[in-house]
Amino acid sequence: MDVLEENGSADLEADYSAIMHPMSHFSQRPFSERAATWLQQSGLHPLLARLYAARGLESPDVLSLDLKQLLSPADLKNCLSTASLLADILERKEPMLIVADYDCDGATACAVGLRGLRMLGGTDTPIQFLVPNRFTMGYGLTPEVVELAAQQTPKPKYLITVDNGIASEAGVDRAGELGIEVIVTDHHLPGDRLPKATAIVNPNQPGCTFLSKALAGVGVMFYLLVALRAELRKRGKFTAETQPKIENLLDLVALGTVADVAQLDRNNRILVSNGLKRIRSGVSQPGIQALFQVAMRDPRKANTFDLGFAIGPRLNAAGRLADMSLGIRLLLTDNTDEALALAQELDRINRERRVIETGMQEAALAHLAEDQLAGTIAQRTSICLWNQEWHQGVVGIVASRLKERFNRPAIVFAPADGSTGEELRGSGRSLTGFHLRDALDLVSKREPGLILKFGGHAMAAGLTIRKSDFEKFDLCFHQVASELLTEELLQRRHIHDGALELSEFTSEIGDLLAEEIWGQGFPQPVFYGEFEVTQQSLMKEKHLRLMLRPIGSGSLASKSFTAVWFNRTQSLPAQAKLAYRLVTDRYQGQARIQLMIEAHDDSQKA
Repeated sequence: MDVLEENGSADLEADYSAIMHPMSHFSQRPFSERAATWLQQSGLHPLLARLYAARGLESPDVLSLDLKQLLSPADLKNCLSTASLLADILERKEPMLIVADYDCDGATACAVGLRGLRMLGGTDTPIQFLVPNRFTMGYGLTPEVVELAAQQTPKPKYLITVDNGIASEAGVDRAGELGIEVIVTDHHLPGDRLPKATAIVNPNQPGCTFLSKALAGVGVMFYLLVALRAELRKRGKFTAETQPKIENLLDLVALGTVADVAQLDRNNRILVSNGLKRIRSGVSQPGIQALFQVAMRDPRKANTFDLGFAIGPRLNAAGRLADMSLGIRLLLTDNTDEALALAQELDRINRERRVIETGMQEAALAHLAEDQLAGTIAQRTSICLWNQEWHQGVVGIVASRLKERFNRPAIVFAPADGSTGEELRGSGRSLTGFHLRDALDLVSKREPGLILKFGGHAMAAGLTIRKSDFEKFDLCFHQVASELLTEELLQRRHIHDGALELSEFTSEIGDLLAEEIWGQGFPQPVFYGEFEVTQQSLMKEKHLRLMLRPIGSGSLASKSFTAVWFNRTQSLPAQAKLAYRLVTDRYQGQARIQLMIEAHDDSQKA
């Protein structure tokens, strides 16, 4: 599933002001003063010590993000036995084919798998890849995908799924009929029954005791390669000194992990941190370097925000509007010229995606503004929409926008097979505390046959229904949401990290924050403070540009700072309490502080 992407549609606040907006509640993220002091005494910057303590880190022992601190592959169920099987396959030089998902996690997992298997001795073993077309074949290892795989030359003896497969019972069965064995590597939640695959590596399968359930698909593939390298070392293929450097693939692992909004527990933070180090040092894959170039981001300053909001969306664009094979080719090429050409094409497709997204979001908001819904949305606990003209490759992003705007689980559908088809394919996004896949499972159990197929995570899921069943599904999903969502969950909550001292409004602090590994489950710091608004104007008619002077201890700071509130057109009062991120903006060689505004606390007069 995909992260929220950059450059959302123009703000439509003024046009749809009649639509309900959830009440907002602002609160500071609690932290242990004792833990913060301990972390600071270990050498951590005082601000970082406070921020880390607020994110549950209590001991200096857990600060290290060295690769040696990674959880062992031995703890990942079936990882070692599957590595042994792969070693046998490489020894026999039997043809393999990797079946990838069509998002960023799937593409990076595919590239890691292909590059890694070739590094570990598969240069003379036929290894191909196949990524289903989301518009004609849908998600996962379907029987249709298997039949297409069987037509490849040479015919694969083994299919290896990445970022999919745990729910592909029918596809695995069809592979067996065609004499093809299946190795499933996945991280999605399983259904009631597991597919009859030769091997399954998935931290979320029953009986797996691996402590990091948050591994992305690309992380699972990386772990399998680490185990394979150890197995080949045991077999005498190479020594610890001569073994291939699988760690060179961590830039791909970092990109896939962040772009898939995987929970950044310590294990994932280790993977992402070491991947970012490679990007910053200029030794990443040519494809990633090219994506940074077309996104006009400096790889030497690469951070998780870049991966999630600039690099990931451009790679995802291929799977959304075209063919993710384009993105995988980019990640596999070692030719810098070819990489740049492919990245430029992805950048063009991403711009097209933005235009489509804007139109869809405007149509969705216009629908929600209609009288019959505008009057009832305050009572609704979910949003479900579809339109004959919508593009199925963009429904997930639009669902994300609606979820953010209304603080409700949102599912957006588009025709699955053209305007003449009878099915709708939807993508949903959820709130923390409302498990979307489990909610869909409950709908499916209450109304058997209503959902033709579904799968996903707590926060994001995909499904297919009949066009004629949309209203029934909308009602059933709304009922489930009403039962499971509490008033507290439906309240928009802005959790912040308290105030910054006036002395902390510096480019050095901005750089310090940018270097850290923030993301899902380890949120980027958002600060809270009171400001005098000295200037405000609109940029490009859709973004609010501000000059803000901090008010500290009842007195004004002497200096004003530039601030931007993207996709906001409404002006602010002369004094305002704001939640914001602190970033360092570099222009023409000068480093300046910029505040990125997240929210305005208008619950009381400033």
